[in-house]
Amino acid sequence: MEHTVPKILLVDDEEDILEFLSYNLSQEGYEVLTADNGNDAVRIASEKRPHLILLDVMMPGMDGIETCGEMRKIPGLEHTIIVFLTARGEDYSQIAGFDAGADDYLVKPVKLKVLLKRVRALLKRSGRKKEEQAEQNRSPQYDIKIDRERYVVIRKGEEIFLPKKEFRLLSLLMSKPGKVFSREEIFLKIWGNDVIVGDRTLDVHIRKLREKIGENYIHTVKGVGYKFEEKRSV
Repeated sequence: MEHTVPKILLVDDEEDILEFLSYNLSQEGYEVLTADNGNDAVRIASEKRPHLILLDVMMPGMDGIETCGEMRKIPGLEHTIIVFLTARGEDYSQIAGFDAGADDYLVKPVKLKVLLKRVRALLKRSGRKKEEQAEQNRSPQYDIKIDRERYVVIRKGEEIFLPKKEFRLLSLLMSKPGKVFSREEIFLKIWGNDVIVGDRTLDVHIRKLREKIGENYIHTVKGVGYKFEEKRSV
């Protein structure tokens, strides 16, 4: 697989800062673009699609806050990380920056090692988000979605709250749609080795799940176990 070199756009009206950061980021292996004003920064961002933008707040003409807001309107820059690197450390300035769409806010002076570590961490996080989004786009879309953080199931916009075991059971089956989970595998992953569970317990939980989410999602594979697969009516 071809390795993509991360592209970083530096935006600052002070030439010495651009030169210093450009040199050090280039030494780290990044492709570096520069702009000394907001208008050029917006144009370059639109044309070059950088992975990360380091943006000053105080610039003549279009300031950094306005520049950030314009960048966030550009299609294709949804995953671009925008970081303010500025001497303006007031709370209201930081709030304005985040409201404009910034992902992070660093106050000058910042040690070079700290800045480089932050850049690496932000680029890594951005890469993970892109991979997750790509995986979601490749995955089949179902009427049912699981919100694991809130412990709730959403079916056609309706929230369904399930008991813990039923939620974990549905979450397991949905983790690999189409895969047949054996009864033994389900018992092990949901109840564990230390709990003695009657053979009918699983069937009862499956029946309760079907009553709550509908009959078209969890299917019995006789003699083996269960699988999640949405059956749509023609």
